[in-house]
Amino acid sequence: MNKFFKPSDSLNKPRRNAVIVSQAALGGLTLVALDQLWYADFERSKFRTTNDNSQWLQMDKVGHVYAGYQLSRIGAETLNWADVSKKNQLIYGSTLGLGFLTAVEVFDGFSKEWGFSWGDMLANAGGTGLYVGQELLWQEQRIALKYSFSRTEFAPQNPDKLGAGLTEEFLKDYNGQTYWLSFNLNSFFRSEFIPKWLNLAVGYGANGMLSGKDDIVQFPNQDRYRQFYLSLDIDLTRIRTNSNLLKSLFSVFNTIKVPMPTLEFNGKNGVKAHYIYF
Repeated sequence: MNKFFKPSDSLNKPRRNAVIVSQAALGGLTLVALDQLWYADFERSKFRTTNDNSQWLQMDKVGHVYAGYQLSRIGAETLNWADVSKKNQLIYGSTLGLGFLTAVEVFDGFSKEWGFSWGDMLANAGGTGLYVGQELLWQEQRIALKYSFSRTEFAPQNPDKLGAGLTEEFLKDYNGQTYWLSFNLNSFFRSEFIPKWLNLAVGYGANGMLSGKDDIVQFPNQDRYRQFYLSLDIDLTRIRTNSNLLKSLFSVFNTIKVPMPTLEFNGKNGVKAHYIYF
């Protein structure tokens, strides 16, 4: 098992081919499933664009940045497992996520419910750029983009938009989502006194949203405000281990912010301290 997860020491063509075929198949099946199980429930239309940049206090746009970053990272790291060159990892692997998200956005363009959003596309590209830029500049990810979620009181008030049940709320309730830029301190300061796994995280969230915009007719009592956070974090990928299986698991779970004491800053309550925030 440990040998299977160990990255190859030279170009491994069977692994490379397996990665390419599996990624193409998984991406294709996901798009077909989205078309049949999701978009089929909404009225189709001619291709159109929409400007939704003012909605959800931009939480949806930050979510697109996160998706672009993580899909690009996964695409590149799976090619690294086959020892594909760094150049090809960035060209083919990291752009995999951007290609997939572009296809989803095109689906939105043919749906009367949404429309193709250039704001979403810019955010998708920003996520890919965050990954690729760090690899080109530092040959490592010194700044990780992470996610955390807690259930809120808002989803039951508008389950069509915010989700019905934990699985849907995890993806759709922007009130419970927080996105983090997690900075690895040792990578920037190179000090023997700073653990290599210790990060400083800056987060963004929003609260009080029952709809994309202020809908005073349907939801007259919305109290929408932005939230900013400061916290410590752990870069799981920098924890030393000889187990390639654990390294792979650490890479997967490094997409999520580790719960830590946190300071919150917002325009409604000022400064608020959380003993543990997730």
